[in-house]
Amino acid sequence: MEVLIDFIPKQVFYEPDALNYPLGKKLIDYFQSINIPMKPTTSHNRVVGIVGDTPQEAYKEAKHTLVIGVRRSKTFQTCKPSAHYQLPLATSCPGMCEYCYLSTTLGPKPYVRIYVNIEEILDMTKNIIESRAPEITIFEGAATSDPVPVEKYTGNLRRTIEFFGREPLGRFRFVTKFTDIDSLLDAEHNNHTRFRFSLNCQYVIKHFEHKTPQLLDRVIAASKMLKAKYPIGFIIAPIFRFENWQDEYTELFVLLEKYLYENMPPNWSPKDLTFEFISHRYTLRAKSNILNVFPKSKLPMEEKERKFKYGQFGYGKYIYNPDEINELKEFFLNKTEKFFPGAKVEYFI
Repeated sequence: MEVLIDFIPKQVFYEPDALNYPLGKKLIDYFQSINIPMKPTTSHNRVVGIVGDTPQEAYKEAKHTLVIGVRRSKTFQTCKPSAHYQLPLATSCPGMCEYCYLSTTLGPKPYVRIYVNIEEILDMTKNIIESRAPEITIFEGAATSDPVPVEKYTGNLRRTIEFFGREPLGRFRFVTKFTDIDSLLDAEHNNHTRFRFSLNCQYVIKHFEHKTPQLLDRVIAASKMLKAKYPIGFIIAPIFRFENWQDEYTELFVLLEKYLYENMPPNWSPKDLTFEFISHRYTLRAKSNILNVFPKSKLPMEEKERKFKYGQFGYGKYIYNPDEINELKEFFLNKTEKFFPGAKVEYFI
């Protein structure tokens, strides 16, 4: 499996208005200096010029494309049940996970976008926090992206973490599969940011999570964040049933236990951990999109083996059968309690 060590785009598009912001000018100057092809674009939402004769080629080209834009919307989308609002620092991800829902929501060319007007975005965030006082407001930073692979270019994640560190009524959470997190270790987070890692067993990473770090590398990165005294958590998703799935997922917990307990800070307890579990599900639209890009995919997407369930947005999805879900839930809840007694399971779906 090809692993993404360092995201370096093959081409960059930029909105001319991005030059009006210090970060935009800095980024455009930088990519020009290292001779990466650059073109202006009228909108970060509609980029023309990502080529590809087949859906597979167009998808791959998009994953190597970076768009520098200005986020103009004055509102944030809600983000239930995990947070009150999304906080968009970027869109999409250079990883190529076959099951990724962004391949459906972002279309056949899910290029990576970053936003340079970070101060305006954080000003809007502050206004929302103040409008809801004295309640605490929680923001999710990875609803439509993985913000870590582009952090070395923008620094937006560190700025956001330190912003929330100064906000008594603001909390931030995000999730990543990526491991280039050393620049965030000494950020002044004040325990207001929960740093979550998306994990899966070796089988799933090998077959479906292309261009992402290996499990051990993710676990080591998580242990670094724990040592830096961040509140941390884990999303294990999507959970698949396959031959020996119990053994493989048990190995995940064993590895996690080893590295977390070796690197835990003073007075840390497993009760400070959170877990989120999501079993595999898919829609027919997602299946069609996936097979366009990954025609040889081994994802288990046979409707006759699943239960059809209507979703909250009016479309249906195919999930595991109830007895299979119950077995998965019992397994993961038992493993969590065994290895990390008292940890909070936020949900199992």
